[in-house]
Amino acid sequence: MRGYIIRRCLYMVPTLFAISVVAFLVIQLPPGNFLTAYIAQLSAQGQGVEGAQIRALEERYGLNDPVIVQYWKWISGILTSGDFGQSFQYRRDVSDLIWNRIGLTVVLAVSTLLLSWLIAFPIGVYSAVRQYSVGDYVVTFIGFVGLATPNFMLALLFAWVSFRYFGQSVGGVFSAEYADAAWNLGKLLDAVSNLWIPVLIIGTAGTAALIRVLRANLLDELRKPYVTTARAKGLPEWRLVLKYPVRMSLSPFISTIGWILPTLIGGEVLVSIVLSLETTGPLLVEALRSQDMYLAGSFILVLGALTVIGTLLSDLLLAWWDPRIRHQHVERV
Repeated sequence: MRGYIIRRCLYMVPTLFAISVVAFLVIQLPPGNFLTAYIAQLSAQGQGVEGAQIRALEERYGLNDPVIVQYWKWISGILTSGDFGQSFQYRRDVSDLIWNRIGLTVVLAVSTLLLSWLIAFPIGVYSAVRQYSVGDYVVTFIGFVGLATPNFMLALLFAWVSFRYFGQSVGGVFSAEYADAAWNLGKLLDAVSNLWIPVLIIGTAGTAALIRVLRANLLDELRKPYVTTARAKGLPEWRLVLKYPVRMSLSPFISTIGWILPTLIGGEVLVSIVLSLETTGPLLVEALRSQDMYLAGSFILVLGALTVIGTLLSDLLLAWWDPRIRHQHVERV
């Protein structure tokens, strides 16, 4: 097991390097760069830019350098001093912009994950134990609706209902009186009171998927010979189900740690735009739109690193939780 952990940690180094290269190259694929997009924006506003000014800006941002040189400046700054560069659009250090948004994104991800677990676990167990019952059909129907409904549509629906019937806006993380206030108990409670709506919306599809996976896995375990043997020995049904089949069926819950961040980034972008949440999604979209390469590349690199770390943690937790997986790892080592 120790050898497996060491190998996985070593694999993370080339994986992160590949993520950084691909992210930087993808940002460079569209024609032009931040400067051309900036000039086009000024031209649309009726403002001209002289050639000397353009050359000065290209020299300032290093946009005349080859792609490999631009990449080396960026990645070497990260490795040597933790400097992610400067955002062209916001004219601020990328690290400041990233960490301001990553914090809320992680809170949103963890909250969504916990909510999905709390809802999916009892419903998935009930649906499997009461297969083909009325409750099972109802849960299955609701699950399919949750999987098929886009998150941004739910966000629009929540925003409309809240404004139409309660006269309140669900946009943003903080209310107007706490937006610029220092952190205190009131601001923390205000953030919690406003976060439950995006957490519920973003977690809808993931919760529905977890319910379906847990139900399928548990049904498979309940049909195995060891369950029949345990019943024949007189083990109470509730104790039998919770002690053995449920334990063997919980692997999907643990494995969600690895993919929760990329899923959230894909699912929360439109939700965050609709609800005006200051998460990584809207800022990443804006950085890609303006071709702010250092900001966009750093976001992708950090999110990729968190995903790789999350996958490693989920694999280790799976090996600890499920003896079958642990034994496979030991045999490979």
